[in-house]
Amino acid sequence: MAGSLNEVVTVLRQTARRIAGSDGIAVVLREGGSCVYVAEDAVEPLWMGCRFPLEACVSGWAMLNDQTVIVPDIARDPRVPVAPYASKAIRSLVMVPIGSPEPFAALGAYWCAMVLLDAAAAARIEALARQAADAVARLRGPPVLAGASH
Repeated sequence: MAGSLNEVVTVLRQTARRIAGSDGIAVVLREGGSCVYVAEDAVEPLWMGCRFPLEACVSGWAMLNDQTVIVPDIARDPRVPVAPYASKAIRSLVMVPIGSPEPFAALGAYWCAMVLLDAAAAARIEALARQAADAVARLRGPPVLAGASH
């Protein structure tokens, strides 16, 4: 039902934390070579409004590789940069790309405790990301085929 990308982001912000069962979520958009944290719902402020290079953050890794990232312990995963998390109470996360084969966004879920995420929880977050991608695809309309005449 969303009529714009902003509305899709709002729906994600309002629903993802409950669906994930997490302590926080963030919606991250890909803008050129950067990740921009555009929305969040968390027990403490995360990175709302911050911009990071795609290659320097876990949300960028998820988008560049078009793969879900499940991190039970952020201190032990090389895809998670140390500095941005140093002042946060985050111990575990899941980052899911939105849109495939070229993700245009990512949805992150965060936990303050170290958690071993079960397959059902990861599947719920991935399903929400697919629904967001479908909504944005509907907004963009059908793809234009090269060489097609009007």
